[in-house]
Amino acid sequence: MSFKNVHDDGASNDNRGIAASLIEKMENYQFVFVMYLMRRLLGITNELSLALQQNDQNIVQAMRLIEAVKVQLQDLRETGWEAFLEQVRSFCEGNSIPVPNMEDHMRIRGRSRREGQVITHFHHYRVEIFCEVIDLIAQEMQNRFPETSTELLLLLSCLDPRDSFSKFNIHKLLRLAELYPEDFTMTERMMLEDQLATFIYDVRHDPDFINVGDLGGFARKMVETGKHIIFPLIYRLIELALVLPVATASVERVFSAMNIVKTDLRNKMGDEWMNDSLVVYIEREVFATIDNEAILQRFQKMQTRRMQLPPLSLTHMPHISSTNAGIGSSSSMHK
Repeated sequence: MSFKNVHDDGASNDNRGIAASLIEKMENYQFVFVMYLMRRLLGITNELSLALQQNDQNIVQAMRLIEAVKVQLQDLRETGWEAFLEQVRSFCEGNSIPVPNMEDHMRIRGRSRREGQVITHFHHYRVEIFCEVIDLIAQEMQNRFPETSTELLLLLSCLDPRDSFSKFNIHKLLRLAELYPEDFTMTERMMLEDQLATFIYDVRHDPDFINVGDLGGFARKMVETGKHIIFPLIYRLIELALVLPVATASVERVFSAMNIVKTDLRNKMGDEWMNDSLVVYIEREVFATIDNEAILQRFQKMQTRRMQLPPLSLTHMPHISSTNAGIGSSSSMHK
């Protein structure tokens, strides 16, 4: 049911009044302007948001999407204003919504009439809304994906086994090892260069690695073939490469799950309890494989408790004989 129907056929004056107020606010140029802007920005960032929330991430594809979003945001800010403004104007005129003259003046919001400070509609919509919102998103992108993190992910992509390790680059992988000085000593980094040259020749000519399509499968195949022992430094790099995408995905999934776990009714939830709840919610597929009885017994054994928790199912109940229960024995009957 539309607001128009509520306004015309509402059962009470309150409902009709609320509907009329909402219609008035929606049939406003600024409302349309903001909605078009949000639609455009969400359209630009949608694919990246979905990609970062996937459990199995393609690092190369994620990096391309990050760069694509940054470029599109910058292009929209610098060259997209006129086309965007025309879209908003066309919609408003088609729906009989008044369009302000961008050169006319308007009072600054939050200022009293006595102060008399005014700005143009152009300044309000172009600078205070259009550019400011784009700049906020661009800054957030920069904070979440700084150059150092982007470089790290691009270096990790050199271990991608697809297309016969087409992204493999010894110099970039050596740079990756330099970013982890606590995991690779100076001597090990010198040894790593020789290992990488031998390693890439070996796996490109090994039929066991022809159909490997992702880094996780690559690591498993190395263990199955024993190459993790022959090339321990390279296997260490792969372990690091497997950890980072999981951390990135977890961060994105946490932000999405936080609004579900920490509701208005749980707004005083402590950090530790919230973290535990988020882990259980986000990794619910993993926790679904754990038997509830095992969780109950784990909880029971954490510390001495005043009472023993009963088992969840009869299969875990201890066998009780009729003798022990005192059922049917002559002594119990005499008692």
